[in-house]
Amino acid sequence: MHPPALLTELRALIDRHASRTPLAVDGLMLTRAEEPEAPSASVARPVLAIVAQGSKRLTLGDRVHDYGAGQYLVVSVDLPVAGHYTQAGPEVPFLACGLALEPAKIASLLLDTGAAPLPRGTTTPHGLAVCDAPAELLDAAVRLLRLCDRPDDARVLGPLIEKEILWRLITGEQGALVRQIGLADSQLTHIGRAIHWIRDHHTETLRIDDLARLAGMSASPFHRHFRAVTALTPIQYQKRIRLQEARLLLMSSAGDVSDVGFAVGYDSASQFSREYRRAFGRPPGQDAVRLRGEAANSVARKGS
Repeated sequence: MHPPALLTELRALIDRHASRTPLAVDGLMLTRAEEPEAPSASVARPVLAIVAQGSKRLTLGDRVHDYGAGQYLVVSVDLPVAGHYTQAGPEVPFLACGLALEPAKIASLLLDTGAAPLPRGTTTPHGLAVCDAPAELLDAAVRLLRLCDRPDDARVLGPLIEKEILWRLITGEQGALVRQIGLADSQLTHIGRAIHWIRDHHTETLRIDDLARLAGMSASPFHRHFRAVTALTPIQYQKRIRLQEARLLLMSSAGDVSDVGFAVGYDSASQFSREYRRAFGRPPGQDAVRLRGEAANSVARKGS
């Protein structure tokens, strides 16, 4: 089947199953959105996302990634991004499917197949990449989604098709990036350890030398590789995580703004408010009221 026909079937399958929970296929994620939205901040986890219809934009540091129908996105490490749908509507919704990229599964596949390791001196890849989806990858995605109608088949065939999808990624245009996810001694894995430490200890003082040692590097190469992967310095990365955590706290409770700032690691309430406004366009108090109002309206619409 040619890519246009595969995309047509992929759109139909996503549209039919996007509202179903749980799905018969473990680990499968489906997205359907009917309207564009203002950019919102989130942490993108390691994932493969294939777009069947519409388009989306992700911003990471100073890098902007636009991707649409017939393209796929690969994220290799936890990255603080801002994203929004750029083409989506009630008649032509944004439709995409995704799979989490698990290092253990990629490592197992590399071992089973004897796939060649990355050459020495391979440049540290960016943590996020977009490219056109080949017909073989689209075909595997369609066959995986067909299993949503056949739960008994899904238990047996789902893991096999997922393995095929991983193989298509490993041997495809972004193969170097995907392989690094599964290689325990890759530069990406070393940077990933530092990223996880920052996420788990975002309220603590960040020391570059300590992070570099955790990544098994000296400070200067660590700083360079970290920025290559994330498009951010370690300090900037920590700041993004702090602000996103603060936004979640403000949305879920009516606590004092200053207390929220202190809770995520800020020593100065004024600095917290200033950086929050720069990141999200509104002071934290105003943004919290808006977010809670939107959440309440969403719940009301679903209940009506």
